Amino acid sequence: MKIVVLAGGTSTERAISIVSGTEVAAALQGRGHQVFLLDVFCGCSDEEAAGAFERECSIASVVRKMEENSKNIKELIKNRREFIGPNVIEICQKADIVFMALHGANGEDGKIQAVFDLFGIRYTGTDYLSSAIAMDKGLTKQFFRWNNVPTPKGSVIKKGDIDISYRQFDIELPVIVKPCCGGSSVGVTVAYTNEEYTEALKEAFYYEDKVIVEEYIEGREFSVAVIDNKPYPIVEIAPIKGFYNYENKYKAGSTVETCPARISDELTAKMQKMAVDGAKALGITGYCRLDFMMDENDDIYCLEANTLPGMTPTSLIPQEAAVLGISFPELCEKLLGLSR
Repeated sequence: MKIVVLAGGTSTERAISIVSGTEVAAALQGRGHQVFLLDVFCGCSDEEAAGAFERECSIASVVRKMEENSKNIKELIKNRREFIGPNVIEICQKADIVFMALHGANGEDGKIQAVFDLFGIRYTGTDYLSSAIAMDKGLTKQFFRWNNVPTPKGSVIKKGDIDISYRQFDIELPVIVKPCCGGSSVGVTVAYTNEEYTEALKEAFYYEDKVIVEEYIEGREFSVAVIDNKPYPIVEIAPIKGFYNYENKYKAGSTVETCPARISDELTAKMQKMAVDGAKALGITGYCRLDFMMDENDDIYCLEANTLPGMTPTSLIPQEAAVLGISFPELCEKLLGLSR
């Protein structure tokens, strides 16, 4: 197959997207596919576009160029209004399918998916509408509640309402404060005091104009992939220090991840059902990953859904697939087979 692996972008998760794209491109190339690794924002030259799929893509060269562009990404954003870079649409139209290795804003929020639908371009992952709903943690909470999927108490605060107290949401300290549409735990803070709460709001509002304030569920953290409407083995996530923030997600050795999780068969079945129900509540098809907390009473809460989960060496879905005997290249091909 002719496959574009689309990565990069302009979100706070650009660096992680490049790693995901690199891993996926190498895996699919190793399976004999014609792969073209492409930065959605920076695009490529006319010459590179003209030769797309005619010669083997040098993944290492593309990655070096992506990383070089990352150093100047803020300046590049200032000088351009368009998000989709030169020749991106043209190359994607030449492909049989686009593997979405994007994470965060403008990649995971349904915008690219909607554009591709208009151009008739096939892509991996769910559609534009479910992507947009899942990206917005405030909307996600509402959809979970409407569909009886347990989720922590909390609500959305807009930037002009920074003086709103967490007590208005019937919660007490400690609380979690996080950007409404961010990913990879960027800008997420656990606030234990009123002073920390105020600072946490400022931190989250640095990234977005809407933030989520929710009750802090103390306990064990888990993640469950749902692929083709089927739950995969559960991963328990235990950071060595602090909570599952950006550093603990992507720094090797900072988190102990156990798959399958050491919980009872009853709790496993309950959490896996909640994962399937959560994905259905948001209208997600193809694949996704849902995150959970379980307190000391074994009450389980669904936190959020990720429609384009990481595909890095430390990512969770590849670990879950491995338990089922599915290698990383096989997983990538499976996700292609579930595409729209």
